[in-house]
Amino acid sequence: MVGSFPEGWRDCIAERSIRSGCRWRRRATEQRLRYEIIAANAVLTIAAYDRHVEQLLDTVRRLVQALAQAGVDYRIVGGVAVFLHVHERDPGAARSTRDVDIAVDRARLQAIVDAVRPFGFAYRHAAGVDMLVDAREPRARSAAHLVFVREKVRPEYLEPVPDFSPPARTAEGILLAPVADLVRMKLTSYRLKDRVHIQDLDAVGLITSEVEAQLSEPLLTRLREVRAMD
Repeated sequence: MVGSFPEGWRDCIAERSIRSGCRWRRRATEQRLRYEIIAANAVLTIAAYDRHVEQLLDTVRRLVQALAQAGVDYRIVGGVAVFLHVHERDPGAARSTRDVDIAVDRARLQAIVDAVRPFGFAYRHAAGVDMLVDAREPRARSAAHLVFVREKVRPEYLEPVPDFSPPARTAEGILLAPVADLVRMKLTSYRLKDRVHIQDLDAVGLITSEVEAQLSEPLLTRLREVRAMD
């Protein structure tokens, strides 16, 4: 009969429904597995981040202990100092970094080399960079880099590393360069990561009008450029 359903149509629809239900359950299972994989990867990423931060801080603690015992003045600068300043204001806004930078006086270099040796560090000078590497695994990428107060890191830089000024102290007694000095250094080097660090400091309100007042006009211009990128 024209317009009638073919024989067995009920069985056909039932079979298709079953297949459709199986496909739906399979898709739901795959989606759930994807979410579980994403969640597991996120946990692993956070754990790796935490390990990296702890390794950086362990390096800082060992160096600080060595320098303090030898009576050598220093300031933690660079990304670690930015991280610790920002973390003090807003832990969730703190961004980790790859290595450690320390400002010291070149006149104390030999005293520094002698002081850190018992703590597992060895001095290296490579490609114009002074660094303290782990004596067991001497890799430049994970080294603590030395910069010298009152000297330019590179000849083309606008300003030298600031001289020692009263430090900011962490709860563990680690001496950090104050924010004003960090801002000067970051605006002087002005690489992409330095501009990001400036944004991090600014986002938590650490670059105050008092800090701005200590900047030279060329550095103020750079600060305005960074703020205009936001």
